Amino acid sequence: MQDEQTVTVTERHGDDGGTARTGEAAGPEAPGPRRVRAMVLVAMAATFMAMMDSYIVNVAVPSIRADLDASVSAVEMTVGGYILVYGLFLVTGGRLGDIVGYKRMFLAGLGLFTVASLACGIAPNPESLIAFRCVQGFSAALFFPQILSIIQTSFEGARRDRALALFGVTIGLAAISGQLIGGVLVHLDLFGWGWRPIFLVNIPLGIATMVGAWLTMPGTKGAQRPRLDLPGVGLLTVALLLLSFPLAEGRNAGWPWWCFAMMVLSVPFFAAFGRWERKLAASGGQPLVSPALLKLRGYRSGNLVFLAFFACNAGLFFVLAVQLQSGLGYSALEAGLLFAPLGIAFTAVSLFVPKIVAKLGLHILTAGYGLNALGYLVLLLTALAAGDDVNGPMLIPALVVIGTGQGLGVSPLLGSALAEVPPQEAGSAAGVLETVGQLGMSVGVALVGLLYFSTLDDSTTQHDYAHAFTVTLVLNLGLSLLAMVFVPSLRKAAEAQMAAAGAQ
Repeated sequence: MQDEQTVTVTERHGDDGGTARTGEAAGPEAPGPRRVRAMVLVAMAATFMAMMDSYIVNVAVPSIRADLDASVSAVEMTVGGYILVYGLFLVTGGRLGDIVGYKRMFLAGLGLFTVASLACGIAPNPESLIAFRCVQGFSAALFFPQILSIIQTSFEGARRDRALALFGVTIGLAAISGQLIGGVLVHLDLFGWGWRPIFLVNIPLGIATMVGAWLTMPGTKGAQRPRLDLPGVGLLTVALLLLSFPLAEGRNAGWPWWCFAMMVLSVPFFAAFGRWERKLAASGGQPLVSPALLKLRGYRSGNLVFLAFFACNAGLFFVLAVQLQSGLGYSALEAGLLFAPLGIAFTAVSLFVPKIVAKLGLHILTAGYGLNALGYLVLLLTALAAGDDVNGPMLIPALVVIGTGQGLGVSPLLGSALAEVPPQEAGSAAGVLETVGQLGMSVGVALVGLLYFSTLDDSTTQHDYAHAFTVTLVLNLGLSLLAMVFVPSLRKAAEAQMAAAGAQ
């Protein structure tokens, strides 16, 4: 175990050709292979838990409704509450890691997450379940940004590339397997507990991950400990809430006027947050999000890629799930299996990303997001050619191309976006990236859902469903092309940073 130590900026060239920071945190010797593997395993276990809990509840909705006599809106909030609160506090969680240390915040957040999971598992009514799910989301926002921060500050060169590749693989696996694990647990009805094991399973996982983190993870924090910018936290939280809540709940509420009023009202709060952060930085203070971060070309471009890519991806997952079940009459299990080819392609390709990067360099980003857009084009052409006769198996080739492109693009995206970020800003920078990703998911589902259901217009014929699906694929293709637009700037900035580091 290591105590929390400060990270200095003295650098040395590592064996892998990268530049490794040394100082009090690193110690005289780099961690051995066994410890490196243990650190990565612990980080990936935590990543899996946070991501899985975004999906695992979906298949348990009927069981929760029957057991707790919950309304549809209440059950939807058990899903949406976690995602909403998680997105609201990611930036704050990242900055808290910069302040108190990544390891300490990781352990605190994971401990609270484990306790909240127990509370969810024994919740006696819908109201308490919603409250505890919100606590889960808050605690995930505390520990999740620390994972990227620890990877960013503990590894260099090839080791960091491999860790980021595994990070991307884990996110994909959690998204794919979350609903499957939930379905199996509900189906098994362990001890007659129905849906409750989907939360209780986090208890042994959480305890094991905390023990592993305590024993293996380095205690690192910035050389200059920042203070928590409370006015910035308040302004950003209100702004994100005003934007995120109507995006998450607007479709279910029928898009009433207050949804649009809240989104419009978020603009002056975002503007006020930006003005406050610039003023605080100019006066020598320590803002929640350093304005200097947004001046970094690669980081700025990386956030824009995150926004467009996750909007595109979440929009596809949403509309495809609806189309397969409502439009084509597939069961939930059959629909889930049709997502498997995309997930398998994503996972398989992600595992080979470090080797591909060694040959292509960061041109892998161009190849990845190019293939991703090509997959959406093939998906659209398939829907157009099949017309009313479109079915699930027809879509599999396009989904494989999409999964391949995403596998190439996701893990290099993280490292490239953070390449220029100073170590002392790693936590807040990672929190901003993840928040932008969450906003992208909300925006994608809202836009695609609005277009799909507006085109469908309460019609239920096979022709109407096929037409609505085809129209929304045009929007998905546009979002995938938008992500491609920002890739060249991101790639050039990251390559310049790598060249500068190599010259030192």
